[in-house]
Amino acid sequence: MTYEYEGKTEKEAIEKAAQELGLERDQFDVEILETQKNSLFKKGFVKIRVHMDENTPNAAAQNERPSENRAPKKRVSNPIPQDEFEQKLTTFITEVISKMGYSATVEIMFREERKIGLKIQSESSSILIGRKGKNLDALQLLLNVYAGHLGHENVRVILDTESYRIRREESLVRLAYTTADKVRSYRKSILLEPMNPFERRLIHTTLNEIPDIETKSEGDGLYKQVRVIYKGVI
Repeated sequence: MTYEYEGKTEKEAIEKAAQELGLERDQFDVEILETQKNSLFKKGFVKIRVHMDENTPNAAAQNERPSENRAPKKRVSNPIPQDEFEQKLTTFITEVISKMGYSATVEIMFREERKIGLKIQSESSSILIGRKGKNLDALQLLLNVYAGHLGHENVRVILDTESYRIRREESLVRLAYTTADKVRSYRKSILLEPMNPFERRLIHTTLNEIPDIETKSEGDGLYKQVRVIYKGVI
């Protein structure tokens, strides 16, 4: 399924897409269709195309639920499972980790509309995270599949440990700016490591408004690479 959106910047267009579709930013991939910089006679804009699977939660119902009618997201701090669904989620991921040979306790990190966060506490957190978070991403994928089997296809489950996802996001923002400086100095492009859709969008959005730098995704599959390119003085 594809949809097209437009905004003054890439970030604005992506936020508009996420709001209107009722999805999180890591639930869809983005293709930049057209970019128009500000000029004397024309206002700048960015046009994007959103790609997502037909089974993506809320995709089928997005036209039936106007964004202005959605209730605001609410975070709750109580870490104890409050219903059968939450209890099954925590039990499931605890047992998966146990079968991997590690011990862990799992609690609720936050609750929002159509989104719930689980936090793993374990002495083996570094192993559960894995290189570049790939083990944690795999566990999160299993958890979302399981949530679907429980009849909660419209709920997005986020799994974290040792605040890895926040630290990873901060690290990627620093990487984006550092790479832009290198590209500007060397006057040639740099290809970054393979990243998932959410991480790639973070790089694109971070560098989108730097006039002499542009980015594009390369490769196939879920884990593509971002190329940072020097455009010269605009």
